[in-house]
Amino acid sequence: MSTTVRDILRDKGEVYAVRPDDTVYAALEVMADKNIGAVLVMSGTILAGIFSERDYARRGVLSGHRSHDTSVRALMTTDVVSIPLSMTVDECMALMTERRIRHLPVVDGDRVIGVVSIGDVVRAVVDEQRFTIRSLEQYVTS
Repeated sequence: MSTTVRDILRDKGEVYAVRPDDTVYAALEVMADKNIGAVLVMSGTILAGIFSERDYARRGVLSGHRSHDTSVRALMTTDVVSIPLSMTVDECMALMTERRIRHLPVVDGDRVIGVVSIGDVVRAVVDEQRFTIRSLEQYVTS
C-alpha cells in the first residue's frame, strides 16, 4: 500500500489563501480561524508564495515588522516547492525533511488544488504502518 498525495487530499477541505497585498494581520486571522500553520499567497490563480507561522516569527516579529502595517508580500516565502498528486507520502516526507519545510502546495498542471502539511504526511504514514501491522497479525494468526 503506497499512499499518494491524491489519497491525502480526498479527506481534506478547501485551500486557504491570501493575496500578496493583504496585511500580515489578515493572513494571521485566517490561519488562526482555520487552525492552520500556513496559507498560500495567490495572485489571481497564480501561486505567488506561501506564508507560514515561521515566516511571521523569523521575518516579521524578529525584524520589527508590525502585522497591521506589513503586507504578506514582504514576509512570504517565494521559493515555493510544490508537488504533484502522484507523489507518495514517503517521497513527501523525504522532501520535507531535506528542504526543512512543513507545507507543500499540490499542483495539477498550472492549477493549485491543495496543500499537504507535515501532519497530513505523518498521519498517512502511521495509517500505512497500522495497515501493515494488521495484515501481518492476520497472516500470523491464520
